[in-house]
Amino acid sequence: MGLALALGWRNNGRAWPNPSVGAVIADPLTGRIIAQAATQPGGRPHAETVAIRAAGEAAAGAVLYVSLEPCSHHGRTPPCADAIVAARLGRVVTALEDPDPRVAGRGHSRIVAAGIAVRTGVLSDEARRAHRGHLTRIREGRPAVTLKLARTPDGYAARLPGERRLMISGEGAGHVVHLMRAHADAILVGVDTVLADDPHLNVRLPGLEDRSPLRVVFDTRLRMPLGSHVVASARLRPTWVVCGEDADAECERALRAAGVEVMRSQVDAAGRLDLPAAMRLLGSHGLTRVFSEGGPTLADAMAREGLIDDLFIGTGSVALGRPGRPALGPHLQAALDRDFRLVANRRIEDDTIAHFERL
Repeated sequence: MGLALALGWRNNGRAWPNPSVGAVIADPLTGRIIAQAATQPGGRPHAETVAIRAAGEAAAGAVLYVSLEPCSHHGRTPPCADAIVAARLGRVVTALEDPDPRVAGRGHSRIVAAGIAVRTGVLSDEARRAHRGHLTRIREGRPAVTLKLARTPDGYAARLPGERRLMISGEGAGHVVHLMRAHADAILVGVDTVLADDPHLNVRLPGLEDRSPLRVVFDTRLRMPLGSHVVASARLRPTWVVCGEDADAECERALRAAGVEVMRSQVDAAGRLDLPAAMRLLGSHGLTRVFSEGGPTLADAMAREGLIDDLFIGTGSVALGRPGRPALGPHLQAALDRDFRLVANRRIEDDTIAHFERL
């Protein structure tokens, strides 16, 4: 099951709108691995059917380990549960029942009804983490959010407005962030980050450039410059902008002409994007895992709305030594104290990266 989870994790960011599932077929007597697979890019075909095809006749009587309950509904392809029955597998071991109402135990039931033994709940905690995006989208209608912030040892994310950009993280920590991007469906920032830093929002690790995910910018009033990097490269890398319902129509036409997909969403009483509604909009378009790098303002707003599932705080080695922009706003600090637990603390060269998980 550990191998199945690792196989599925490898394709996180490539399988949406479907979960990235891993499947392993093994000999029941020797434990020899006969076939292994993960959900393919775009979400089809599913891991189980890929592994069964690879195993061929050797699948008969073998054990299938799969990180999520096999599907039982007809979509663009027949149900995986039917493929398992047709392959005459001897036993099926799963990590989790799929809460998708189209499945929700029906896959297991169909397999058991065919006389194949099923065991579930193996490495379930690890599977819940691996499939957090899928589970959150099914249960809450939004993608799971992993939020990343960098801060100096004295707690600042940036210099004061108008001052030059503050570089906090070292090269090694930067590589870790790019690897995290490669496993996300989308990178999310607010328009203030685009205006201040003009980021590329891509993956620049050698050999993983093609794993650059979709870019999403929350821009209530469509202030994003047409000359920014994300707009200029929108025809090469899909880019979505979520704006308010009354954003300027001419700005929308200009962005669309540049290749940007513009989506309108609700605003709150203060005239800002209603973040829960905007996140549900992303979920309705199939996103399951969003990596938020929008800086302290967006981070604090996401914390206020209870929208953060995983939080990574990178701390550099050089203090700012004078007043700057605090990395943790009041809502994020309160949420960190109340709603999260520390699960890992890594040292990478001169930086540390702490990983907090929502309780």
